[in-house]
Amino acid sequence: MLEQKHLLGLDGYPAKDIETIIDTAFSFREVLDRPIKKVPSLQGKTIVNLFFENSTRTRISFELAQKRLSADTVNFSASTSSLKKGESFKDTAQNIEAMKIDAVVMRHPDPGAPLHLTKHVDAVVINAGDGKHEHPTQAILDMMSLKEVFGKIEGLNVALVGDISHSRVALSNIHGLKALGANVTVCGPPTLIPPHIGSLGVTVSHDLDEVIEWADALNILRIQMERMGVGLFPSVREYRDVFGVNTERLDRHKKELIIMHPGPMNRGIEIDSAVADSKQAIILDQVLNGVASRMAILYLLLGGKAEE
Repeated sequence: MLEQKHLLGLDGYPAKDIETIIDTAFSFREVLDRPIKKVPSLQGKTIVNLFFENSTRTRISFELAQKRLSADTVNFSASTSSLKKGESFKDTAQNIEAMKIDAVVMRHPDPGAPLHLTKHVDAVVINAGDGKHEHPTQAILDMMSLKEVFGKIEGLNVALVGDISHSRVALSNIHGLKALGANVTVCGPPTLIPPHIGSLGVTVSHDLDEVIEWADALNILRIQMERMGVGLFPSVREYRDVFGVNTERLDRHKKELIIMHPGPMNRGIEIDSAVADSKQAIILDQVLNGVASRMAILYLLLGGKAEE
């Protein structure tokens, strides 16, 4: 089992716990390859998916993970809840707690909201993304995907390319990858990289070609138009020319390179379709590993029964 009761972020999260989750996730990956993709590990447990922000991949992935583990799932959407009638966050949390649930999977636009929730409920809380802060389960599935390809994390050269400033995925990946001994470089326009990010032990570059020469894997991040103001880069066209990953750029380097993307993709901006759909890309493997890794997280945090 894990040292910590909740999964709120990977900043300071024990490396051995991250490794335990990844190793357990590979066991569940085998379950997903079976004809009957269901185990009774969390039978009798009730999990609430508490989403205050829109989500497709993460929400479906968690729901599927819960059903594969035979847990009872309740979906809560803020847009159709009593919050629209003026109910406070605290009242909503306490009402959910009164229903005797075992875990809450929470996405919220405000950084720190999952931590705040732990003060009002006894249930296990799992952060499914809080504002621009962290998205720990995405980072764990990314690391699982890297380990599946390379057999290790330690010593790998991993580059996070794109909108670092607005990416909770980037921050969780940095914390997780550094904890497991990877070398991390962030690459993008100066206006999309936080000024003090080097203090986290990463290298900062604004030269994508230089980074491609160095890297074993590129994790390409979406330009988050909805989170940024105007004027952070001259134009989408210029961004694509300087920081877009396309076949012409990759062909110039003539090297084996793994391509990742947490989704959703802006095809034709940060990544071209030919790259996203190429043999180098493990984007669909990331999706499948997302279910397996979230099964592992739920199983370990909720003290699931070992499979017969």
